Amino acid sequence: MRSLVRALLLGVAAAFSIGAAPNWNTTVALTNGGHLLGNPDAKVKLVAFVSYTCPHCAHFQQEADGAIRLGYVQQGKVSYEIRHFIRDPVDLTAAMLTNCGAPARFFQNHAAIMLSQDKWARVFSSASKTQSGRWYNGEQAARRRAIASDFGFYAIMEGRGYRRTDLDRCLNDNAMAARMAETTRADAEKYGLTGTPSFLLNGAFLLATSDWSSLRLQIDARL
Repeated sequence: MRSLVRALLLGVAAAFSIGAAPNWNTTVALTNGGHLLGNPDAKVKLVAFVSYTCPHCAHFQQEADGAIRLGYVQQGKVSYEIRHFIRDPVDLTAAMLTNCGAPARFFQNHAAIMLSQDKWARVFSSASKTQSGRWYNGEQAARRRAIASDFGFYAIMEGRGYRRTDLDRCLNDNAMAARMAETTRADAEKYGLTGTPSFLLNGAFLLATSDWSSLRLQIDARL
């Protein structure tokens, strides 16, 4: 009797397992220079090149992230890759912090810094000459730590559960910084990138597309 009950329970569990759809909004994979969210075999592959110091990128995050995740990624129809396009030392510092920790944490790290851009970007205009001098002079890792402190990036990431020692370990990683700079150079050369946000769909660079309304039409046309 016990063996029969056990077999029935196993059968029910197997049925639920077979019928359960993957949660593509929690499926994150590292690519060669980026992070990919969703079904890697999706019919449409969206790549976004973004910079944290780009106001248009922050607007795109606000406008498009939920729509992309819920309307496309969740169904497994579209994969969504984010790649950094490094513009300046502040951008680099933010990018290194979003990459801190396990790949699965990236998209939430990315959103936390991008969605608070309107607050931390004010530091550009309010900083003293001495303060801003620390961002561009001295040892590279020390510059990034100064930026993380002055722009409040430490506080944002600590709110995500990170410890200061772990964040500093990431900011001190000069090899990571070099890889990000090289990825930006290579992507710019390969795709002719000159600004952000910029997009690829199934490997094709989209001209005159920098907002969600234009991008959405082109995604829908490929589904």
